[in-house]
Amino acid sequence: MTDGYSRFARSGPGKFLVKRLGLPNPTPLLRYRPGQSALPGPAVVGSAKGGRLEEQVRKVLGQSGVEVIDTADRPGALVFDATGIDSPERLRELYDFFHPRIRGIAPSGRVVVLGTTPDGSKESIPQRALEGFTRSLGKELKRGATSQLVYVAPGAEDNIESTLRFLLSAKSTYVDGQVIRIGAGSVTRPDNWLTPLDGKVALVTGASRGIGASIADVLARDGAHVVVLDIPAQGEELSAVANRVGGSALQLDITAPEAPAQLAEYFKTRHGGVDIVVHNAGITRDKTIANMTDAQWDSVLSVNLACQLRINDVLLAGTLKPGGRIVGVSSIAGIAGNVGQTNYSTSKAGVIGMVNTYAPLLAEKGGTINAVAPGFIETKMTAAVPLFIREAGRRMNSMSQSGLPVDVAEAIAWYASPASGGVNGNVVRVCGQSLIGA
Repeated sequence: MTDGYSRFARSGPGKFLVKRLGLPNPTPLLRYRPGQSALPGPAVVGSAKGGRLEEQVRKVLGQSGVEVIDTADRPGALVFDATGIDSPERLRELYDFFHPRIRGIAPSGRVVVLGTTPDGSKESIPQRALEGFTRSLGKELKRGATSQLVYVAPGAEDNIESTLRFLLSAKSTYVDGQVIRIGAGSVTRPDNWLTPLDGKVALVTGASRGIGASIADVLARDGAHVVVLDIPAQGEELSAVANRVGGSALQLDITAPEAPAQLAEYFKTRHGGVDIVVHNAGITRDKTIANMTDAQWDSVLSVNLACQLRINDVLLAGTLKPGGRIVGVSSIAGIAGNVGQTNYSTSKAGVIGMVNTYAPLLAEKGGTINAVAPGFIETKMTAAVPLFIREAGRRMNSMSQSGLPVDVAEAIAWYASPASGGVNGNVVRVCGQSLIGA
């Protein structure tokens, strides 16, 4: 599915009308390609007095090949260590850093503010205030630039590298206005950041097409052996994905009572376990609650939530390898709700509950569980949405355009990295900072 309006807005007549009428003006987004520059320009790094992360930030940027300079006419990134801000008055340090620099940020530039995870103390009040700043800044930025807040718990300073690399790269192009929390966790820096998943075995459910197929592509690109799973009816498409990524195809109905045990046996026998589990399989059966049948409610809750919990429990009993990663796929519908999707929104809110509940259990095993919450992503499913609703979904975000399946896949690959051990219990929206539920 292509975005005809975006093509028109970039044409000669389109540019004239967009400017004259004040219409949405989508900027072509920069997406990751191996070998490209990390940023569209050098990074400028600042710090509030008493900040504890500036030195580590500069080290990570240097290792990432990012030039760090004190001033730049066209910075590719502005990174500010706000961990030292401990009073409302000191929030002025945000203004002093960003006010003279923000106009010049390059197209597809990146803003990252680093704070200390609020702990309920009086000093954490201004740290909580950082969320309003970064989210508002994300809505002010233009030309594909993004703004994020990263809370770093005391003692987790060495765990920020994978997150900074992701947020400052084109891999995060459709992630905007998000809050990420980094805490304690087992972190392994990969030998090669181009293939951080070397030697890992990944399971992706619902992988025969759309977002699932893109997840398989990206995990394989990053070095994993990917087992793609879908129902037998999708067998031909599933095999094509497996062949493309050099992985394995597994035809299975994950809602069947015996499916969790079959999965555990498969991975123990074939691979000695599994490192990464991506619960991508999902369905919609849209009706208002008054018109919804029992079967429509039950099938969505079964596929999108209940079977995932059963699979998790079996895999956590011994199939998921130490340091394993579980990733759920929620939705902005699970955050904000959606007309005609009480079943779907309920299931996707449940995925967020799954992340919250399982995060401490995974931490005990040296692993993590997180989720992505996609917004309007161009797939066959969204192509079937009525025209005016589809256009509203595309435009009602800070990017004025829809995302692509690869945008969701890149965020999942970040979660899956062995260097992301401090990223646990997060739900990050991949929605271009959608205005729905913002």
